[in-house]
Amino acid sequence: MLKVDKITTYYGKSQALFGVSLSIAESTVVTLLGRNGMGKSSTIRSIMGLTPVHSGTIYFSGRETHRLPSYRIARLGIGLVPEGRQIFPNLTVRENIIATASNYQRSPQPYNMDDILTIFPRLGDRLENYGNQLSGGEQQMLAVGRALMINPRLLILDEATEGLAPLIRKEIWRGLDILKSKGLAILIVDKNIDALMAISDHHYIMEKGTIAWHGTNEELRSNPQLRTRYLGV
Repeated sequence: MLKVDKITTYYGKSQALFGVSLSIAESTVVTLLGRNGMGKSSTIRSIMGLTPVHSGTIYFSGRETHRLPSYRIARLGIGLVPEGRQIFPNLTVRENIIATASNYQRSPQPYNMDDILTIFPRLGDRLENYGNQLSGGEQQMLAVGRALMINPRLLILDEATEGLAPLIRKEIWRGLDILKSKGLAILIVDKNIDALMAISDHHYIMEKGTIAWHGTNEELRSNPQLRTRYLGV
């Protein structure tokens, strides 16, 4: 579904990515791991067209996307839950959810309000509250719900549960597990390795703007040295 092939990305004269390659198949959950500053968010920004790709190629469903503006990439079926959530603070929960509702891919069963509230029941009690009245965890649930309302074929989450209380994290992971069961492809950046391994099919580890390792859950679990070398503080 998604193929990133040897991309390089710069911020001004500073190079952030050095030949990054990864792929995501349909209906799979993939993680992008690594310490802070290793290029995970830059990779996501490049996929979404938010940071220009200097060289290399990105394909989504067989279509070259790295020269497209971000709104056209989203319309092809990639939903982003950005780091920091970036919900609309002066809109209600209900308005945030419906503000971006669309069905560009003409899904026969598009997401609706009831679907979002089934995945994240907590939002049902907050529909008339404004975005800036929600807790961080509720804002993250709302950001996921808003991204689902464009009916993506691939959902990308940058720092899925960063800074959230354990109980809220559990609700987010439960929601993502529901989405996986529905066959949605998901790319996740997060630091909660154990929770990620519970739902993921494949992992990529980044170091200094490159993919240092990739493999399956079983391969990561059976090699604790990888976690110590690339993910330990």
